[in-house]
Amino acid sequence: MNIVIASGKGGTGKTTLATNLASYLAQNHQVVLSDLDVEEPNSALFINGQETQQTDKFKMIPKWNGECTGCGICQDVCAYNAILQLGTNIILHAQLCHSCYACSELCPIDALPMEPVQMGVMSEIKTPVMEFIESKLNVGEEQAVPLIKETTDFIQEQYPDPVIKIYDAPPGTSCPVIEAVKTADYVILITEPTPFGLHDMSLMAGVVRDMDKPFGVVINRYGVGNDDVLDYCSKEKIDVIAKIPNERKIAETYSRGELLFEKFPAVKAALRDIEHHLFSLDPGAVS
Repeated sequence: MNIVIASGKGGTGKTTLATNLASYLAQNHQVVLSDLDVEEPNSALFINGQETQQTDKFKMIPKWNGECTGCGICQDVCAYNAILQLGTNIILHAQLCHSCYACSELCPIDALPMEPVQMGVMSEIKTPVMEFIESKLNVGEEQAVPLIKETTDFIQEQYPDPVIKIYDAPPGTSCPVIEAVKTADYVILITEPTPFGLHDMSLMAGVVRDMDKPFGVVINRYGVGNDDVLDYCSKEKIDVIAKIPNERKIAETYSRGELLFEKFPAVKAALRDIEHHLFSLDPGAVS
């Protein structure tokens, strides 16, 4: 079962829910948690574990060997404007390359061989109750998608079902979160009951609907703001799986990098509601 924790914006409690839900489920199930917010991963702040392995991750980028017939095929086929042909000279903008191989494969004189370029690292961390995988993009790298894909591919291969895989997705609705949601059997959208929370959550709800993924909503900091999120979910027939109350002591505990569910019965009850919801879903909808 692949569970992706997502939201339309940052700061709504994705990492709080991902780390607490993973730790809670790990009491009775085999669980692996992964932080896919590769530009700014922070799940490790809440997970006490021992790093067992760190692996460099690479993407494939073309490198011009200095030869060119001036045919223009490489520039024409590049959908991302990563290649500029000036006469018989080729200028490569590596940060725009999406590693599609088109220029390299179609060059009639093989002048653009693909070469590996390191884009980040992936760490495997063992905790007393579960496995934790964290990937981190190199500073200056502009594309998170290739590293997210490498990370999810690794986890799918190394941790087949019935292991419960919980992914802490990047914030927003752009390409990185789309890549993270691709693997989901179920998506949990976490939001806060404010106008900003509703706006960004509704955008993300549209994304997962377009991707034909089953999903539900968890409301964090319940008690502030208004009931517009509840009204929206009712109108759109979206399940509200659980509510995490707004309490100052919860925020203080979070700020110290501590898990919440063992200290706050209301948080543990919310996680129990989520667990019951996940395991009550139609097996045909969630594998």
